[in-house]
Amino acid sequence: MAPFATSTRPASLQLSALLCVLLFSEVWVLQCSAAIGINYGQVGNNLPTPAQVVSLLSSLRVGKVRIYDVNPQVLAAFAGTGIELIVTVPNDLVQPMAASAGQAMQWATANIKPYFPATRVTGIAVGNEVFTDDDQALKASLVPAMRNLHAALAQLGMDGYVHVSTASSLGVLANSYPPSQGAFTPECAPLMLPFLRFLAETNAPFWINAYPYFAYKADPANVSLSYALSDPYHVGAVDPYTHLQYTSMLYAQVDAVTFAAARLGYGGIPVFVSETGWPSKGDADEVGATVENALAYNRNLLVRQVGNEGTPLRPRQRLEVYLFALFNEDMKPGPTSERNYGLYQPDGRMVYNVGLAQQQTTSAASLSLAASSAPPAMDVGKDLTSLCLISALAILLTSQAFLLG
Repeated sequence: MAPFATSTRPASLQLSALLCVLLFSEVWVLQCSAAIGINYGQVGNNLPTPAQVVSLLSSLRVGKVRIYDVNPQVLAAFAGTGIELIVTVPNDLVQPMAASAGQAMQWATANIKPYFPATRVTGIAVGNEVFTDDDQALKASLVPAMRNLHAALAQLGMDGYVHVSTASSLGVLANSYPPSQGAFTPECAPLMLPFLRFLAETNAPFWINAYPYFAYKADPANVSLSYALSDPYHVGAVDPYTHLQYTSMLYAQVDAVTFAAARLGYGGIPVFVSETGWPSKGDADEVGATVENALAYNRNLLVRQVGNEGTPLRPRQRLEVYLFALFNEDMKPGPTSERNYGLYQPDGRMVYNVGLAQQQTTSAASLSLAASSAPPAMDVGKDLTSLCLISALAILLTSQAFLLG
Protein backbone atom coordinates (compact mmCIF):
# COMPACT_ATOMS: atom_id res chain seq x y z
CA MET A 1 0.00 0.00 0.00
CA ALA A 2 1.28 3.49 -0.84
CA PRO A 3 2.55 5.27 2.30
CA PHE A 4 0.16 8.19 1.94
CA ALA A 5 -2.96 6.22 0.99
CA THR A 6 -4.44 5.99 4.48
CA SER A 7 -4.32 9.70 5.30
CA THR A 8 -7.71 11.15 6.07
CA ARG A 9 -6.44 14.60 7.16
CA PRO A 10 -7.64 17.56 5.06
CA ALA A 11 -5.21 18.58 2.33
CA SER A 12 -5.02 22.08 3.81
CA LEU A 13 -3.82 20.65 7.12
CA GLN A 14 -1.18 18.57 5.36
CA LEU A 15 0.00 21.62 3.42
CA SER A 16 0.15 23.73 6.58
CA ALA A 17 2.21 21.11 8.37
CA LEU A 18 4.57 20.80 5.40
CA LEU A 19 5.02 24.57 5.24
CA CYS A 20 5.84 24.61 8.94
CA VAL A 21 8.49 21.95 8.38
CA LEU A 22 10.02 23.82 5.45
CA LEU A 23 10.07 27.06 7.40
CA PHE A 24 11.69 25.28 10.33
CA SER A 25 14.37 23.80 8.08
CA GLU A 26 15.06 27.27 6.63
CA VAL A 27 15.54 28.62 10.14
CA TRP A 28 18.01 25.83 10.80
CA VAL A 29 19.97 26.68 7.63
CA LEU A 30 20.06 30.33 8.69
CA GLN A 31 21.31 29.34 12.13
CA CYS A 32 24.00 27.19 10.57
CA SER A 33 25.37 30.24 8.75
CA ALA A 34 24.75 33.04 11.20
CA ALA A 35 25.43 31.54 14.60
CA ILE A 36 29.09 32.47 14.79
CA GLY A 37 31.26 35.57 14.46
CA ILE A 38 34.37 35.91 12.27
CA ASN A 39 37.55 37.95 12.58
CA TYR A 40 38.33 39.94 9.44
CA GLY A 41 42.08 40.58 9.56
CA GLN A 42 43.72 42.76 6.91
CA VAL A 43 47.45 42.04 7.23
CA GLY A 44 47.88 41.15 3.59
CA ASN A 45 48.69 42.78 0.26
CA ASN A 46 46.39 40.55 -1.78
CA LEU A 47 43.05 40.77 0.04
CA PRO A 48 39.66 41.51 -1.57
CA THR A 49 38.21 45.00 -1.35
CA PRO A 50 35.96 45.75 1.63
CA ALA A 51 32.95 45.78 -0.70
CA GLN A 52 33.82 42.27 -1.91
CA VAL A 53 34.29 41.12 1.67
CA VAL A 54 30.86 42.44 2.62
CA SER A 55 29.34 40.60 -0.34
CA LEU A 56 31.00 37.38 0.77
CA LEU A 57 29.89 37.79 4.39
CA SER A 58 26.36 38.62 3.28
CA SER A 59 26.25 35.53 1.05
CA LEU A 60 27.35 33.47 4.06
CA ARG A 61 24.77 35.26 6.22
CA VAL A 62 27.42 35.98 8.84
CA GLY A 63 26.02 38.43 11.39
CA LYS A 64 29.04 39.33 13.55
CA VAL A 65 32.51 40.51 12.51
CA ARG A 66 35.56 41.80 14.36
CA ILE A 67 38.20 44.03 12.76
CA TYR A 68 41.51 45.27 14.17
CA ASP A 69 41.29 48.96 13.30
CA VAL A 70 38.78 51.59 12.21
CA ASN A 71 39.51 51.49 8.49
CA PRO A 72 37.06 54.03 7.01
CA GLN A 73 36.61 52.00 3.82
CA VAL A 74 35.62 48.96 5.87
CA LEU A 75 33.28 50.95 8.11
CA ALA A 76 31.59 52.53 5.09
CA ALA A 77 31.27 49.18 3.31
CA PHE A 78 29.39 47.66 6.27
CA ALA A 79 26.79 50.45 6.33
CA GLY A 80 23.25 49.16 5.89
CA THR A 81 24.24 45.49 6.06
CA GLY A 82 22.98 44.84 9.58
CA ILE A 83 26.22 43.02 10.38
CA GLU A 84 27.41 43.72 13.93
CA LEU A 85 30.95 45.07 14.03
CA ILE A 86 33.60 45.15 16.75
CA VAL A 87 36.33 47.69 15.99
CA THR A 88 39.69 48.25 17.67
CA VAL A 89 41.68 51.09 19.19
CA PRO A 90 45.34 50.26 18.40
CA ASN A 91 47.74 49.76 21.30
CA ASP A 92 49.73 52.89 20.43
CA LEU A 93 46.68 55.10 21.07
CA VAL A 94 45.83 53.64 24.48
CA GLN A 95 48.16 55.89 26.48
CA PRO A 96 47.17 59.13 24.71
CA MET A 97 43.50 58.21 25.17
CA ALA A 98 44.09 57.55 28.87
CA ALA A 99 45.87 60.87 29.34
CA SER A 100 43.23 63.00 27.66
CA ALA A 101 39.44 62.82 27.65
CA GLY A 102 39.61 65.12 24.65
CA GLN A 103 41.69 62.57 22.78
CA ALA A 104 39.05 59.92 23.45
CA MET A 105 36.30 62.26 22.25
CA GLN A 106 38.28 63.16 19.15
CA TRP A 107 38.81 59.49 18.31
CA ALA A 108 35.13 58.59 18.79
CA THR A 109 33.96 61.63 16.83
CA ALA A 110 36.30 60.90 13.92
CA ASN A 111 36.04 57.12 13.77
CA ILE A 112 32.63 56.03 15.09
CA LYS A 113 30.14 58.89 14.91
CA PRO A 114 30.24 59.41 11.08
CA TYR A 115 29.27 55.78 10.45
CA PHE A 116 26.88 55.07 13.31
CA PRO A 117 24.13 53.79 13.30
CA ALA A 118 24.17 52.85 9.59
CA THR A 119 27.20 50.73 10.39
CA ARG A 120 26.26 48.63 13.41
CA VAL A 121 29.29 49.14 15.62
CA THR A 122 28.40 47.18 18.76
CA GLY A 123 31.79 46.94 20.43
CA ILE A 124 35.14 48.67 20.71
CA ALA A 125 38.21 46.72 21.79
CA VAL A 126 40.64 49.14 23.40
CA GLY A 127 43.98 47.59 22.51
CA ASN A 128 44.65 43.90 21.95
CA GLU A 129 46.23 41.58 24.54
CA VAL A 130 47.46 44.56 26.55
CA PHE A 131 47.48 42.77 29.93
CA THR A 132 50.19 40.39 28.72
CA ASP A 133 52.29 43.10 27.08
CA ASP A 134 55.72 43.94 28.50
CA ASP A 135 54.97 47.68 28.55
CA GLN A 136 53.93 48.48 32.14
CA ALA A 137 52.82 52.02 31.28
CA LEU A 138 50.58 50.65 28.54
CA LYS A 139 48.94 48.20 30.94
CA ALA A 140 48.38 50.90 33.56
CA SER A 141 46.75 53.13 30.93
CA LEU A 142 44.22 50.60 29.68
CA VAL A 143 41.32 51.11 32.08
CA PRO A 144 41.66 54.93 32.18
CA ALA A 145 41.54 54.90 28.37
CA MET A 146 38.44 52.70 28.43
CA ARG A 147 36.74 55.03 30.91
CA ASN A 148 37.52 58.10 28.82
CA LEU A 149 36.22 56.41 25.67
CA HIS A 150 33.04 55.24 27.38
CA ALA A 151 32.45 58.79 28.66
CA ALA A 152 32.90 60.12 25.12
CA LEU A 153 30.39 57.62 23.77
CA ALA A 154 27.96 58.64 26.52
CA GLN A 155 28.25 62.29 25.49
CA LEU A 156 27.57 61.26 21.89
CA GLY A 157 24.54 59.18 22.95
CA MET A 158 26.08 55.87 21.86
CA ASP A 159 27.04 54.26 25.16
CA GLY A 160 23.82 52.23 25.25
CA TYR A 161 24.65 50.63 21.91
CA VAL A 162 28.44 50.24 21.90
CA HIS A 163 30.32 48.18 24.51
CA VAL A 164 33.85 49.11 25.46
CA SER A 165 36.17 46.29 26.48
CA THR A 166 39.52 44.76 25.50
CA ALA A 167 40.61 41.39 24.16
CA SER A 168 43.03 39.48 26.38
CA SER A 169 45.09 36.39 25.70
CA LEU A 170 44.75 33.29 27.85
CA GLY A 171 48.12 34.29 29.26
CA VAL A 172 46.29 36.39 31.86
CA LEU A 173 45.61 33.12 33.70
CA ALA A 174 48.11 31.50 36.03
CA ASN A 175 46.03 28.34 35.96
CA SER A 176 43.29 27.18 33.59
CA TYR A 177 42.76 23.54 34.57
CA PRO A 178 40.68 22.33 36.14
CA PRO A 179 38.42 25.28 35.25
CA SER A 180 37.24 25.76 38.84
CA GLN A 181 40.84 26.55 39.81
CA GLY A 182 41.15 29.32 37.25
CA ALA A 183 43.05 32.31 38.62
CA PHE A 184 44.75 35.38 37.18
CA THR A 185 48.52 35.67 37.32
CA PRO A 186 49.96 37.68 40.23
CA GLU A 187 51.07 40.30 37.69
CA CYS A 188 47.60 40.63 36.12
CA ALA A 189 45.39 40.36 39.21
CA PRO A 190 45.90 43.96 40.47
CA LEU A 191 45.12 45.30 36.98
CA MET A 192 42.10 43.04 36.62
CA LEU A 193 40.25 44.51 39.60
CA PRO A 194 39.62 47.96 38.07
CA PHE A 195 39.05 46.36 34.67
CA LEU A 196 36.39 43.98 35.97
CA ARG A 197 34.79 46.80 37.94
CA PHE A 198 34.50 48.82 34.71
CA LEU A 199 32.94 45.88 32.84
CA ALA A 200 30.40 45.37 35.62
CA GLU A 201 29.49 49.07 35.70
CA THR A 202 28.98 49.26 31.93
CA ASN A 203 27.51 45.78 31.31
CA ALA A 204 30.34 44.94 28.94
CA PRO A 205 31.74 41.44 28.24
CA PHE A 206 35.16 40.02 29.01
CA TRP A 207 36.74 39.12 25.65
CA ILE A 208 39.31 36.35 25.58
CA ASN A 209 41.55 35.15 22.74
CA ALA A 210 41.85 31.41 23.32
CA TYR A 211 43.57 28.80 21.15
CA PRO A 212 43.49 25.14 22.24
CA TYR A 213 45.81 24.51 19.28
CA PHE A 214 48.71 25.94 21.26
CA ALA A 215 48.10 23.54 24.15
CA TYR A 216 48.03 20.58 21.79
CA LYS A 217 51.09 21.76 19.85
CA ALA A 218 53.07 22.16 23.08
CA ASP A 219 52.32 18.65 24.38
CA PRO A 220 50.68 16.39 21.77
CA ALA A 221 51.62 13.24 23.67
CA ASN A 222 49.54 14.19 26.70
CA VAL A 223 46.86 16.55 25.35
CA SER A 224 43.92 14.77 23.73
CA LEU A 225 43.47 15.92 20.14
CA SER A 226 39.71 15.26 20.26
CA TYR A 227 39.42 17.37 23.42
CA ALA A 228 41.44 20.19 21.85
CA LEU A 229 39.28 19.99 18.72
CA SER A 230 36.06 20.34 20.79
CA ASP A 231 34.73 17.03 19.51
CA PRO A 232 31.22 16.89 21.05
CA TYR A 233 31.37 13.08 21.19
CA HIS A 234 34.66 12.94 23.08
CA VAL A 235 34.37 11.81 26.70
CA GLY A 236 36.31 14.89 27.77
CA ALA A 237 37.33 15.61 31.33
CA VAL A 238 35.50 16.10 34.62
CA ASP A 239 36.38 18.96 36.95
CA PRO A 240 37.04 17.15 40.26
CA TYR A 241 35.76 20.10 42.31
CA THR A 242 32.54 20.98 40.47
CA HIS A 243 31.96 17.58 38.81
CA LEU A 244 31.15 19.41 35.57
CA GLN A 245 32.05 17.47 32.45
CA TYR A 246 33.95 19.23 29.65
CA THR A 247 34.13 17.87 26.10
CA SER A 248 35.75 21.06 24.79
CA MET A 249 39.05 22.54 25.90
CA LEU A 250 37.91 25.95 24.64
CA TYR A 251 34.78 25.87 26.81
CA ALA A 252 36.89 24.79 29.76
CA GLN A 253 39.23 27.73 29.18
CA VAL A 254 36.29 30.14 29.11
CA ASP A 255 34.96 28.78 32.40
CA ALA A 256 38.46 29.11 33.90
CA VAL A 257 38.32 32.85 33.11
CA THR A 258 34.86 33.04 34.70
CA PHE A 259 36.13 31.36 37.87
CA ALA A 260 39.17 33.68 37.92
CA ALA A 261 36.88 36.73 37.72
CA ALA A 262 34.68 35.27 40.46
CA ARG A 263 37.71 34.99 42.73
CA LEU A 264 37.98 38.78 42.49
CA GLY A 265 34.27 39.25 43.17
CA TYR A 266 33.01 39.56 39.58
CA GLY A 267 31.63 36.17 38.67
CA GLY A 268 28.60 37.59 36.88
CA ILE A 269 30.48 39.12 33.95
CA PRO A 270 29.87 37.30 30.63
CA VAL A 271 33.00 35.86 29.03
CA PHE A 272 33.05 35.69 25.23
CA VAL A 273 35.66 34.36 22.81
CA SER A 274 36.97 37.23 20.68
CA GLU A 275 39.42 34.97 18.82
CA THR A 276 39.85 31.25 18.36
CA GLY A 277 40.94 29.11 15.47
CA TRP A 278 43.20 26.37 14.20
CA PRO A 279 45.83 26.68 11.46
CA SER A 280 45.47 24.59 8.31
CA LYS A 281 49.21 24.64 7.61
CA GLY A 282 52.38 25.01 9.65
CA ASP A 283 56.10 24.44 9.82
CA ALA A 284 57.60 21.00 10.47
CA ASP A 285 57.63 21.61 14.23
CA GLU A 286 54.02 22.86 14.36
CA VAL A 287 52.31 19.63 15.30
CA GLY A 288 48.64 19.39 14.39
CA ALA A 289 48.53 22.28 11.91
CA THR A 290 46.61 20.48 9.16
CA VAL A 291 43.55 21.08 7.00
CA GLU A 292 41.80 18.11 8.60
CA ASN A 293 42.26 19.45 12.13
CA ALA A 294 41.35 23.02 11.18
CA LEU A 295 38.17 21.77 9.53
CA ALA A 296 37.26 19.63 12.53
CA TYR A 297 37.91 22.41 15.06
CA ASN A 298 35.90 25.11 13.33
CA ARG A 299 33.09 22.78 12.33
CA ASN A 300 32.76 21.43 15.87
CA LEU A 301 32.49 24.98 17.19
CA LEU A 302 29.92 25.87 14.55
CA VAL A 303 27.82 22.83 15.47
CA ARG A 304 27.94 23.91 19.13
CA GLN A 305 26.93 27.44 18.15
CA VAL A 306 24.01 26.20 16.08
CA GLY A 307 22.87 24.25 19.12
CA ASN A 308 23.01 27.42 21.24
CA GLU A 309 25.42 25.60 23.52
CA GLY A 310 26.71 27.27 26.64
CA THR A 311 29.66 26.24 28.75
CA PRO A 312 29.13 23.63 31.48
CA LEU A 313 29.23 26.43 34.05
CA ARG A 314 26.72 28.58 32.14
CA PRO A 315 24.70 26.10 30.06
CA ARG A 316 21.80 28.49 29.39
CA GLN A 317 23.97 31.28 27.97
CA ARG A 318 25.21 30.52 24.46
CA LEU A 319 28.91 31.17 24.26
CA GLU A 320 29.61 33.94 21.75
CA VAL A 321 32.56 32.93 19.58
CA TYR A 322 34.51 34.74 16.85
CA LEU A 323 36.48 32.41 14.59
CA PHE A 324 39.94 33.48 13.48
CA ALA A 325 39.94 34.19 10.64
CA LEU A 326 38.09 34.95 7.43
CA PHE A 327 41.20 35.04 5.20
CA ASN A 328 44.75 33.77 5.16
CA GLU A 329 46.92 36.89 5.56
CA ASP A 330 50.20 36.73 3.66
CA MET A 331 51.99 39.59 5.44
CA LYS A 332 51.71 38.30 9.00
CA PRO A 333 55.12 37.67 10.60
CA GLY A 334 56.10 34.55 12.51
CA PRO A 335 55.80 30.84 11.71
CA THR A 336 53.87 29.51 8.73
CA SER A 337 50.79 28.84 10.86
CA GLU A 338 50.29 32.58 11.43
CA ARG A 339 49.49 33.01 7.74
CA ASN A 340 47.16 30.02 7.54
CA TYR A 341 44.22 30.48 9.93
CA GLY A 342 41.77 31.59 7.25
CA LEU A 343 38.63 29.86 6.07
CA TYR A 344 39.28 31.42 2.66
CA GLN A 345 42.19 32.27 0.43
CA PRO A 346 42.32 35.96 -0.50
CA ASP A 347 40.98 35.13 -3.98
CA GLY A 348 37.80 33.73 -2.42
CA ARG A 349 38.57 30.02 -2.72
CA MET A 350 37.72 27.99 0.38
CA VAL A 351 40.70 26.58 2.21
CA TYR A 352 38.24 23.96 3.45
CA ASN A 353 34.46 23.77 3.65
CA VAL A 354 33.50 24.38 7.27
CA GLY A 355 29.82 24.32 6.36
CA LEU A 356 28.97 27.97 5.80
CA ALA A 357 26.84 27.71 2.65
CA GLN A 358 26.98 30.67 0.29
CA GLN A 359 23.70 32.05 -1.03
CA GLN A 360 23.31 33.07 -4.65
CA THR A 361 23.38 36.79 -5.33
CA THR A 362 23.36 39.05 -8.36
CA SER A 363 26.22 41.14 -7.00
CA ALA A 364 29.19 40.97 -9.38
CA ALA A 365 31.61 41.41 -6.50
CA SER A 366 30.02 38.56 -4.58
CA LEU A 367 29.89 36.33 -7.65
CA SER A 368 33.63 36.75 -8.14
CA LEU A 369 34.18 35.56 -4.59
CA ALA A 370 31.52 32.87 -4.66
CA ALA A 371 33.51 30.74 -7.09
CA SER A 372 34.73 28.83 -4.05
CA SER A 373 35.39 25.13 -4.11
CA ALA A 374 36.35 22.96 -1.17
CA PRO A 375 38.94 20.19 -1.51
CA PRO A 376 36.93 17.15 -2.64
CA ALA A 377 38.12 15.00 0.25
CA MET A 378 36.76 17.53 2.71
CA ASP A 379 33.29 17.84 1.18
CA VAL A 380 31.64 14.41 1.26
CA GLY A 381 28.25 14.93 2.89
CA LYS A 382 29.69 16.50 6.01
CA ASP A 383 28.85 20.18 5.87
CA LEU A 384 26.48 21.76 8.34
CA THR A 385 23.87 22.45 5.72
CA SER A 386 23.52 18.71 5.32
CA LEU A 387 23.14 18.33 9.07
CA CYS A 388 20.44 20.97 9.07
CA LEU A 389 18.58 19.32 6.21
CA ILE A 390 18.81 15.94 7.92
CA SER A 391 17.21 17.52 11.00
CA ALA A 392 14.49 19.00 8.83
CA LEU A 393 13.90 15.63 7.15
CA ALA A 394 13.50 13.98 10.54
CA ILE A 395 10.84 16.53 11.44
CA LEU A 396 9.18 16.01 8.07
CA LEU A 397 8.94 12.27 8.71
CA THR A 398 7.50 12.98 12.15
CA SER A 399 4.94 15.30 10.56
CA GLN A 400 3.97 12.61 8.09
CA ALA A 401 3.42 10.19 10.93
CA PHE A 402 1.15 12.75 12.57
CA LEU A 403 -0.75 13.39 9.37
CA LEU A 404 -1.21 9.70 8.78
CA GLY A 405 -2.32 9.31 12.45
